[in-house]
Amino acid sequence: MRRFMLVAAMLGTVSAAQAADMPDLPILRGAFTDGLSKTSRNWDGFYVGGQIGYTSADMDFSHAPGGMTGFMLRNSVLQAPVSSWGLLSKNHAQANGFGAFVGRNWQWYDAVLGVEANYNYMNNLASSSSDSMTRLIVSPAGEVAPAGHTHSYNTTLTGSAALQVKDVVTFRGRVGWAGGDFLPYAFGGLAVGRVAASRSATVSYDKYDDWDETVVVGGISGVVHHTDYLGSASQSQTEQRVNSFVTGWTAGLGAEYMIWNCIFLRGEWEYIRFSSVKDINFSTNNFRLGAGYKF
Repeated sequence: MRRFMLVAAMLGTVSAAQAADMPDLPILRGAFTDGLSKTSRNWDGFYVGGQIGYTSADMDFSHAPGGMTGFMLRNSVLQAPVSSWGLLSKNHAQANGFGAFVGRNWQWYDAVLGVEANYNYMNNLASSSSDSMTRLIVSPAGEVAPAGHTHSYNTTLTGSAALQVKDVVTFRGRVGWAGGDFLPYAFGGLAVGRVAASRSATVSYDKYDDWDETVVVGGISGVVHHTDYLGSASQSQTEQRVNSFVTGWTAGLGAEYMIWNCIFLRGEWEYIRFSSVKDINFSTNNFRLGAGYKF
């Protein structure tokens, strides 16, 4: 009995020594903290901020007069060929701007999901184009001329178009990965832009009838070509919208860095593709720097 008690005392001493050398983990004490995140920064919550930026826009005016010429020449043989002409140019515009943003983050472990509303004012992001072209349209589809006659239209199209992007609001969903004070993220969503757009078109033509006549002079026959002038016509139309709202989609990448307590810096690239307005297609690439406060 005395030997048994001695062995038990020695085993208890060894067990206590081993326990003292083991790390003090919460799970060993019966307490387990949900979400053992590798980051020490909490990105969860509401945030607001301001930003400045640079915007590069691609504006395609080539078919801006098309809808107008199609309407003016409706139910005529010139509607199809003239309305398909790519009259105007594709331009590149640049501008600076500023804005603000507000959003909400939800954090699970190191993953951060969020929603954000982002507003940006553009400082004269605008461009315009104007041009004129003349083409000879011979026997257009639907033209019925007398046998041996060919009708032709010497047609001139003159047009202009202009676009100014005033400001843009985007509504985004975003996903990021928290790496301590550093938060890279990607986003996508809906864009709504306020623009001023205008366009004008003038179509004019002179119609001719070409035909050949066989004549006999002194027993010798020959062919005489005739070109008869059948008249002319001209139509013009102008459209203008000072404030027009146009929708689109947005996507981009960015990163935030917490510099002190709840204050962070932000840098991002954003692409926006808008639906056409007045047959003008346009898109923007935006590069921004900002600062914000997380509540």
